[in-house]
Amino acid sequence: MHPSDQTIFALATGPLPSAIAIVRVSGSRAGDVLTALAGKLPAPRRAVRCDLRDAAGEMIDDGVALWFPGPGSATGEDVAELHIHGSRAVAAALIRTLSALEGVRPAEPGEFTRRAFENGKLDLTEAEGLDDLIHADTDAQRRQALRQLGGVLGDRARHWRDQIIEALALVEAGIDFSDEGDVADELMAPARAKIAELASEIAEVLAEQGRAERLRDGMVVAIAGRPNVGKSTLINRLARREVAIVSPYAGTTRDVIEVQLDLDGYPVTVIDTAGLRDSDDPVEQEGMKRARSRAAAADLVLWLSTAADAADPDVTGTEVWRVRNKIDLAAEEESSTFGSPAPGFRISAATGEGFSDLLREMTRFAAQYFGSAEAGLITRDRHRVLLADAAEALNRSLTPGLAEEIVAEELRMAAHSLGRLLGRVDVEDVLGEIFGRFCIGK
Repeated sequence: MHPSDQTIFALATGPLPSAIAIVRVSGSRAGDVLTALAGKLPAPRRAVRCDLRDAAGEMIDDGVALWFPGPGSATGEDVAELHIHGSRAVAAALIRTLSALEGVRPAEPGEFTRRAFENGKLDLTEAEGLDDLIHADTDAQRRQALRQLGGVLGDRARHWRDQIIEALALVEAGIDFSDEGDVADELMAPARAKIAELASEIAEVLAEQGRAERLRDGMVVAIAGRPNVGKSTLINRLARREVAIVSPYAGTTRDVIEVQLDLDGYPVTVIDTAGLRDSDDPVEQEGMKRARSRAAAADLVLWLSTAADAADPDVTGTEVWRVRNKIDLAAEEESSTFGSPAPGFRISAATGEGFSDLLREMTRFAAQYFGSAEAGLITRDRHRVLLADAAEALNRSLTPGLAEEIVAEELRMAAHSLGRLLGRVDVEDVLGEIFGRFCIGK
């Protein structure tokens, strides 16, 4: 039996214990399962209170059953939902009963969503939007994911693909009438105009410079500097909790520590790196190697120093802000020339003095970094690659003097790339990767 022909079940809610738990069942035997447990099949799309019993007639729980016959369900198949008390024992008893039923098995991660995709309930870009929504940490990410789930990219891609197919029909008609010169030319002219317009539209989307991708992946801020300048104290203040060990001894931080922040709706990862200095300790050397690597790859580096150790930034290739820390301890030693061309801040990570100014500028930097990301269509590298493939094929088809047969083939390639984007052709290699990110029960 093919896996998609089997009936699956899974706990669709979060960790137990909880107020309630929901077990979802999808497949051709969902109605039989519901009848076996609840004694009868409820009216479609109505919540019905019932006693849920196992095969021996023993009561599992006083719960609620819902019945969604396909194709008018989330997966496009027959779907049943069982709402029970969120007890570990109750959920275990229900799952044990379901596991004993013939033709019913536990779902794999993302299998409910994959079945919805296979049954045409959503395309691949919308499934990716659902994945992004599940993993959204900030409000901006949530809004962007909802746009993708709502079909903002999928609808455009379908429109482009339909237009390409219309142009292809004109080109192929021109090939059929190639021995009648005027007719062929009259067909090719509107086809080329349509192709040029489509190529221009896709080029505009590709020119978004990855802002939507940035919002999905987040911005990285590295805290770097010499040992014992207060990097761990600063990350603890940013995180509003103790995430790094603070010690008066240099070299305490030897590995990279990461904290996820929500800066006014923008996703930011802050990393605390090992202090940079000369050392013979191989473990500390490895920590400094990692620190330099992560700092160089960051979108913003906060280079910490103190009045006693005002070292220049040891990081290149990215935006670097000089931050003078511990001003509460050595205010009289502060240099009046501190600042340089890079943004300069004076703070005390320990007391919080000056911290609000730094945080405000970090938030402003994040807003500029992400820009109008929510208006972007491309949220993944897969989208960019396939749209670029389609655009290149369209542009090749416009090559002067190109034979109509080659033009037609280039248009087929462009349509194929958009079909891959939507998940309608030749995408088996990426389905496992995409749906495997989902939790079991989704």
